[in-house]
Amino acid sequence: MSFIRGALLSKQTITTMEYRHLHLLKKQGYINGEWVNAKNNGSFPVLDPANDKVITDVPDMDASDAKAAVDAAACAFKTWRDTTAKERSSILRKWFENCQKNAEHLAEIITAEAGKPLIESKGEIVYGSSFLEWFADTARHINGEVIPSPWPNKHIMVTRHPLGVVSIITPWNFPFAMITRKVGALLAAGCTCVIKPAEDTPLTALAAVELALQAGVPKGVINVVTSSRKNAPGVGKVLCEDPQVGCISFTGSTNVGKILYGMAAKGIKRVSLELGGNAPFIVFPSADINNAADQAMLAKFRNNGQACVGANRFLIHQDVFDQFVQCFQSKIQDRCILGPGNKEGVTCGPLINEAQVKSVSSLVDDAVSKGAKVLIGGKIAKSIGEKFYESTMLINVKKEMKIYEEEIFGPVAVCLKFKTESEALEIANSTKSGLASYVFTKDLGQAFRMSRQLEFGMVAINDGVLSSAEPPFGGVKESGIGREGSKHGAEEYTDIKYTLFSALDK
Repeated sequence: MSFIRGALLSKQTITTMEYRHLHLLKKQGYINGEWVNAKNNGSFPVLDPANDKVITDVPDMDASDAKAAVDAAACAFKTWRDTTAKERSSILRKWFENCQKNAEHLAEIITAEAGKPLIESKGEIVYGSSFLEWFADTARHINGEVIPSPWPNKHIMVTRHPLGVVSIITPWNFPFAMITRKVGALLAAGCTCVIKPAEDTPLTALAAVELALQAGVPKGVINVVTSSRKNAPGVGKVLCEDPQVGCISFTGSTNVGKILYGMAAKGIKRVSLELGGNAPFIVFPSADINNAADQAMLAKFRNNGQACVGANRFLIHQDVFDQFVQCFQSKIQDRCILGPGNKEGVTCGPLINEAQVKSVSSLVDDAVSKGAKVLIGGKIAKSIGEKFYESTMLINVKKEMKIYEEEIFGPVAVCLKFKTESEALEIANSTKSGLASYVFTKDLGQAFRMSRQLEFGMVAINDGVLSSAEPPFGGVKESGIGREGSKHGAEEYTDIKYTLFSALDK
């Protein structure tokens, strides 16, 4: 995570690159141990969001390809589930080492297709690889239980078993880390998978899987189906409803998550859903204001605001509101440098696509039309490109504005005043989402009260970055079901079996 922190805390030198220099660039899907085209021979272009240039074309697979991938994963599961934990650990360790050795190449692909600055892409590789390292260790510690029996001649044993084929549907904002966090966990547990990467960023997934194959992952254990938005519904239906699939693991919007949850319900399948957030960033009078503003830069402008744990609402106590806003605004002006991700000095790249630009623009325009005040930014930086939205700060935001309640998913900081701790809690909890939250205070009792009373799956005290491999990542309410990372991340992909041994005195 040090790379990510450095991207917004200081300016960095970044070397330019060209698409032709992208090592690990794969142009086919991967099913049952083979790089393949779509059965329909269709393809779609992957674009650089900074300039809309075509990086390459990839297969536009449909439901028939998805079915072949599920069949391959189901066949491979029959043998993979019986491998030892030690063997699975060894393969995951080799995958981790391969990613470390190829970090530069992986980062270049992320920057090309996701647009984020190269320094942030490198940070994502460090972060994503840490899950492979963690689950390499965790594979050997997925333990069962021996429970004291109420009967003198019986023995109770509880064991964990891999649940089968897992459908993995990943987002575009962290195209490497969201794969390693899921696939590392399920491989450790003994499952197999089919990955459907986001249509905007499939190249990172293909590169990561190439390194997994080099690490010794057997054919059929990991499969990758690439598809455009046109074919995504058909592919998704297979991945959610095929009877051979035991679990659907999805990271993305709450609306799509609800659709997938409904489809999974038809087969009573396990789901692991990491959905939208609406993170409050709460600053109390006792806080170190300069540190809070530094951490606000990380919590808001990492990946140009395109993060589910990104700070969405800045709730600032009235006694320090002006001080915080002035400090935060100064840091935005100094550190948010817009431009293509491969350009020297850039810290904020383009938004991923036109739909995202329209969404952010419409939220800001609606707020301004209803009385919000723009302190900095507030528009598309058309001199750079159509997808570059200026780093923005708004004040005088009211409840009737859409931006007050909706997840922004862009580089816009909304600052609101509050008077009391109870008022801050009321505003923070007044959302259907409950993923991440941030609190800044030097009052230890207040920190514990906020941790207990905030209705969020994760609470960071005096820090703007809370993600790592060791703790459980996930939310409450409509922000999802289940946890990723930590030992709980691997246990998500297991079923518990209770075995009763009786007549032991015979």
